[in-house]
Amino acid sequence: MENHVLVIFPHPDDEAFGVAGTILSHTRAGTPVTYVCLTLGEMGRNMGRPLIANRETLPEIRKRELTEACRLLGVEDLRRFGMRDKTVEFADQEALQSRLFDVIEEVNPSLIITFYPGYAVHPDHDATGAAVIQAVKRLPEGERPKIHAIAFAQGCEDIIGEPDIVHDVSDFADQKMKVIEAHASQTSGVIDTMKKQFLEEDETVRDRMITERFWTFPL
Repeated sequence: MENHVLVIFPHPDDEAFGVAGTILSHTRAGTPVTYVCLTLGEMGRNMGRPLIANRETLPEIRKRELTEACRLLGVEDLRRFGMRDKTVEFADQEALQSRLFDVIEEVNPSLIITFYPGYAVHPDHDATGAAVIQAVKRLPEGERPKIHAIAFAQGCEDIIGEPDIVHDVSDFADQKMKVIEAHASQTSGVIDTMKKQFLEEDETVRDRMITERFWTFPL
């Protein structure tokens, strides 16, 4: 059992698809989870179906959606860094690493969950993972938490190998679906289809809902 889990992602809803079941397994076991979300996701491509947002209102809507997702996940410690969406790679990296380091020192996690830099598709994902790793490396080697990283770039397993951790989160699949649904501005166009495919035991959708994969990042 972990003593504290720190989740660090750039966008609201990054926690929903690939890690919600794992977060639930920790919070249900009584393990405290801190979630650092770097941006407000204001550049998200979707505005709901039917439309519930525009470019000006989307940031506030996504703030509310993430608050609800965290409630469903049992995450009581949500930290928003307020960085601009789609610009994490262009931010002052030293300053970002320092902010992350301060949180790491404060909560003293035994496990950090983030993206695997270079294999997480979106530039914000890769930049976030890279900043997390550099922040952790500021700690003495014997005091560094584990990093479980998410990778999903096509062909990544051919380069970094198969995932080290494969979690069966089938006990949390229904709640995970609710977390995804909470991000309605981004998922309302696909959630009904996902539910139907899940109930019909579509192999791809079902695997995505009940299995979460991580790589232990070498430090």
